[in-house]
Parts: sequence; structure tokens; C-alpha cells
Amino acid sequence: MTPEHTPSPHIIDITTDAFEAEVLQRSLQVPVLVDFWAGWCGPCKQLAPVLEKLAAEYGGGFVLAKVDVDAEPQIAAAFQVRSIPTVFLLKGGEVLDGFPGVVPEGAIREMLQRNGIEPLEVAPAEAGEAAPPAPADPHAEVARLRAAIGQAPEDDGLKLDLAVALLQTGEAGEAARLLDALPANLATDDRARNARARLDFATALKDAPPAEVLEQAVANDGGDLRARHLLGVRHLLSGNSEAALEQFIEMLRQDRDFDGGLPRKALIDAFRVIDDTALVGRYRRRMSALLF
Repeated sequence: MTPEHTPSPHIIDITTDAFEAEVLQRSLQVPVLVDFWAGWCGPCKQLAPVLEKLAAEYGGGFVLAKVDVDAEPQIAAAFQVRSIPTVFLLKGGEVLDGFPGVVPEGAIREMLQRNGIEPLEVAPAEAGEAAPPAPADPHAEVARLRAAIGQAPEDDGLKLDLAVALLQTGEAGEAARLLDALPANLATDDRARNARARLDFATALKDAPPAEVLEQAVANDGGDLRARHLLGVRHLLSGNSEAALEQFIEMLRQDRDFDGGLPRKALIDAFRVIDDTALVGRYRRRMSALLF
């Protein structure tokens, strides 16, 4: 039985069947704070009102997803929850932050702020500015942004915009330097995280064999997960998104823990950079089926 809480569109009870849609998919649009609890847990009852108060106050700035570990042990096992209460913050389909046990309200507020989460009613301008339309000519956009930074050299937002534009023109080195210099509040911006994902894929291909060599390696040994990863990256950067996701999902099926969890990371990063929402949704469901 779930604990009683005031009905709210910002507080949801999660089952294993609903986890992919209500947590992973939802976290692509809005941060999700996952609260692992149990009815017999005294500290859980102490923490719950604080989390629910913040969910109401933030007005949709994040969603509070409550998981009863007794009713949904598969989710708790997937997150390696060892004690309760435990709270994880998810954004973009992956865990960004979290804490075990009961912590003060101020510490939770600080965690939310650290990850760029603010009450919606006080941040409408930020939401409107977060994703400007992509320019038709990325080279022209790079020139425009360089001129704008010349007029406002302290504007880190413009530097993030320039890093994103540089990636579209293939100037990965300068983009990486700009991303490295971003302050913490912008380093967790969705555009910065997406740009990082593109850089990671490009870096992975340094000194990598050509696609035909990698295809032969996979044909000779289907368990060569290193070759599968590089082949998937080559497909992704050449625009063959589905072929890339097939390689990454097969890696996850064979060994989810390969190279420190590389299959799951490759999938999540690919989801960030692929624009086809239907394709991403289909492979997210396949990923969830393998993980949960």
C-alpha cells in the first residue's frame, strides 16, 4: 500500500510496468526525483512530506516518483538500492544525483539547484531560451556568435551556443575547450550534455578501423563488443541511427557491464543526439526490457 499523499500531477506512484514510460521517458522532458521507500520504514515517513512539499512548491519543475521497494523489488535491484529511503535524480534518462537516508530540506534544495532545477513559476524565461531554433547555415551561426562574444566576453551562455554550433561544423577541438570552461550551472544544461555526447562519440573513433574492417570483425566474432561499439559509433556519426542502435542494444543484451557499463552509456548518449523520437522511443523500450 502506498503512503497517503495529497493528489498531485507532480507526484506519482511507480510500478515496474510503468517505469520505462513514467520515469525514463518522462525524464527526457522533466527531471524525475525517484523516492525508494517502504511502508514499514520510519525514516521514509519522515522524508516523504519534505519531498512532497518540494514537488508542490516547484510546480512541475520536477516530478516525484515514489517506488515501494516491497511491491517493486525489480526496480530497487536495478538501482542497487541497499537501504531506504534512497533518492535518485534522473534527467535525460540517466541518474545525475541522489542521496541515501533522511537529509535536511535545505540539502535537497541545494541538490536541485546544483542540477539546474528551479520552480517553474520563477523560470519561464529560462525555459523559453533553452533551445533556440537551429540556424540554416551553421557556419554563419558560428560567425554571428563569435561577434556576439566579442561584444559580451563574459556571457557563458553565448559560449555554450558557440560550442554547439562548432560541433555542427566539425570543429570539435574548439568546442571541447569551450565546454570544459563552462561554469557548473551550464555544464549540466541539456545542450551541453548533448554536445558532450557528440564529442565522446567523435573521440571514440580516434585511430579506429574503418567501418568495413569493423563489420568483418563483428561477423567473425559476434562477441567482440569493442568492435560492435566502434561500428555503432561509425553508423551513428554517418547518419545511420538505427544501425547504430542495433549494435549498442546487442552489446547490452550480451553484457550490460562491459567496460564499466559502456552499452547503456552508448545507448543513452545516442538517444541524446538522435532526432527521430519514434526511433528513440522504440529502442528505449527495448533497453528497458533488457534492464528491468
